[in-house]
Amino acid sequence: MKKIIKQLTSQEDLNFLLTNRIPRITLTRFMGWWSQIKNPWIRDASIGIWKLFSDLDLSEAKKTQFESMHDCFIRELKPGVRTIDQRDHIVSSPCDAIVGACGDIEGTQVFQAKGFPYSLGSLMGFTPRTGELIHALKNGTYVTLRLTSSMYHRFHAPADAILEHVTHIAGDTWNVNPIALKRVEQLFCKNERAVLNLRLTDGTPMVIVPVAAILVASLRLHAINLLFHVDYKGPHEIPCAFPVSKGAEMGWFQHGSTILVFVPPGFQLAHGIETGERIQMGQALLERTA
Repeated sequence: MKKIIKQLTSQEDLNFLLTNRIPRITLTRFMGWWSQIKNPWIRDASIGIWKLFSDLDLSEAKKTQFESMHDCFIRELKPGVRTIDQRDHIVSSPCDAIVGACGDIEGTQVFQAKGFPYSLGSLMGFTPRTGELIHALKNGTYVTLRLTSSMYHRFHAPADAILEHVTHIAGDTWNVNPIALKRVEQLFCKNERAVLNLRLTDGTPMVIVPVAAILVASLRLHAINLLFHVDYKGPHEIPCAFPVSKGAEMGWFQHGSTILVFVPPGFQLAHGIETGERIQMGQALLERTA
C-alpha cells in the first residue's frame, strides 16, 4: 500500500511539474494561435493527438467536420441532447462538468480543495460594489464545476435572470486540475477570470465566475460581445443589463476550465450534487429551500 501511494504521489508531482512549471502564458498564446490554423493536416493531427490523451467524444456534436481544432473546442451540440430542468425552484448547471469542492460558504470563505480556502473578496476583487455583493452571498452556497479538455465547452444561463455587470480580472494561467488545486494556495484568485453578476427575476443575486487555465485563457461572452484573453487590455468593469433565459447560451471557453457558482442563503445543493460527480448542462445543480 505504501508503495502504491508513493507511486501515485510521484505521478501527481510529475503532472504538476509538466503542466505548471513551464512558461504557462507563452504556451497559452501559442496554443491559441495553433488551434485556429485552418489546415486539414494540422487539424486532423491535433484532434487525433487530443483523442489519444482524453475521452473526447464527438458523437453529440452538431457538426461532423471542423475547420480547425479551435472549431472543435467550441463545438455546438445537436438539438435535444441536453435537457434543461425548468422547475422554478431549481438552478440548473451552466455547463457539463465534474463537481469539485461544494457546499456552504463559511462566512465569506470557500474551499478550492480540502485545506485550501480562499475568500470571496480575493476572488471577486475588493470594491464597494463587490463588497455589497459579497455581503449578500455570506453564508450561502457554492459549487465548483470543472470542465475537462474533452467536454462540451459552452456555458448557459442557470436561471431566468439579468446579467447586470461583468468584471474582468487579469491573471495567470495555472492548471486548475485537482493536482494543482491541492498544491497552489488560492489558485482561482491567481488566474484570469470574469465575475458575472446575475440577478434572478425575484431580485436574488447570483454570481458565476468562469476561471481560465493553461492553454485555455480565452473566454467569449455573447452579452457584451467580447473575447477575454491573456492579452486583453480592457475595459475591465463592464456594466450591462442583458436578460438571459434559463438554458440560453452565454458564451464559451476556448478549451475547458472551471466555473464557480455562488448563491446567497436560501439555496442548497440539489440531490446527487457532490464532489466527484459528473453533471451535464441543464441538470439540477441547486434548489431553493422552503
